[in-house]
Amino acid sequence: MRVRAPAPFRGLRAGPQPGMLQSMKITDVLRAEHAVFHNLFDHIEAAVPRLKTLAEVKALAAVVEKVHAPHAHIEDDLFMEPMEHCFDQIGQNETFHAEHRRIEEMLATVLKAKTLKEAKRGLLGAMAAFREHFDKEERIVFPMAERVLKAKTLSQLGEAWLQRRETA
Repeated sequence: MRVRAPAPFRGLRAGPQPGMLQSMKITDVLRAEHAVFHNLFDHIEAAVPRLKTLAEVKALAAVVEKVHAPHAHIEDDLFMEPMEHCFDQIGQNETFHAEHRRIEEMLATVLKAKTLKEAKRGLLGAMAAFREHFDKEERIVFPMAERVLKAKTLSQLGEAWLQRRETA
């Protein structure tokens, strides 16, 4: 049986429409990606205590590593770079890049772990580091970008994000 959409939604297609994302600011895009990551982290934090094998924990770490890498690279290239002068002024320029490297190293440690206990501890530690880093970006970095950069610049960076994602 096919369920019919309510009248206001008939004719709309699921997913992004042509041109829909082109006007999104980079800060909105990154917040949306963070929301997806937070859901993934919730799942991992709930699942890890029940996992029985080292391979299961490493598989989750590999998934996180795979989805986080493009996010971090785009964030560094498109977003952090234009904001570096601001980070210099508040003494945080190297901190944000170092946090990305630290998280990558934590995930690599999980993938090299020899025991289930070590892997679980490392993966949960990485989830905590991710959440702390994302919180800092959401509370400090994104609002600062919206104050310092012009709306047009934020939208152009959002378009650049879309182009990179389409070619990735």
